[in-house]
Amino acid sequence: MKPSQVDAYLQRLGADHPPSPTTDALRDLHLRHLQTVPFENLSIHLGEPVVLEEAALLEKVVGARRGGFCYELNGAFGLLLTSLGYEVQLLAGRVHGEEGRLGIPYDHLALRVRTVEGDDLIADVGFGAHSHCPLAFAERGDQADPGGTFRVVEAGGGDLDVLRDGKPQYRLETRPRRLPDFRGGAWWHSTSPESHFTRSLVCSRITADGGRITLSGRTLTTTDAEGRKEARELGSDEEVLAVYRDGFGIGLIAVPTVRSASLGGQFG
Repeated sequence: MKPSQVDAYLQRLGADHPPSPTTDALRDLHLRHLQTVPFENLSIHLGEPVVLEEAALLEKVVGARRGGFCYELNGAFGLLLTSLGYEVQLLAGRVHGEEGRLGIPYDHLALRVRTVEGDDLIADVGFGAHSHCPLAFAERGDQADPGGTFRVVEAGGGDLDVLRDGKPQYRLETRPRRLPDFRGGAWWHSTSPESHFTRSLVCSRITADGGRITLSGRTLTTTDAEGRKEARELGSDEEVLAVYRDGFGIGLIAVPTVRSASLGGQFG
């Protein structure tokens, strides 16, 4: 990344340039990312390409001030962290589904980050409701977090399972990958009728008080820091567009609707 791109990215997060790649700075950037860059799958339903290349990721997240799903959010965040001096590896994950079934290969992208103090951490700003702070990679006990109680456990074959409140979330490989490796996963999630991303609309972020705001289609759900939820249906298109604008910083001219997965999608 160019220095001007780093500055623009940090400005979007409302963060100062950290003097060194410390653990505390990573924790701050991680939380700010979750609060300001929404987890969203709007591109799939707006007919926009999902392009896993550095320039495209930065243009979407920084230039267009949009969000994205795991490949885009963690891909972009990894570029920022690398530019700030962190050692970053891309890790492939498979999400735990119903009845213990694992998702497709390259189902998820997470980051392994080493700080100047030598701390080895899992950073993930692209899994929706998840940990607010990075998780210790080598810790096998409970890790308390505002998002729940997390645990990283051995899953065999060198893989790791990440659990939230006792429930497996995803299985991580520990072999480093490259961004182009995830193109097949991004294509599948953008086009397959079996992908939950093609069958639903979601836009979500953490709020400043530790709660969450989520817009799923026309259903607006607010969750406070204690986990209490309130959901309501939005009526007019103007209401929906106002939530995208004021709640997520996304300016749209029309309300997105779920596209038929059979129509496929653009991918680059």
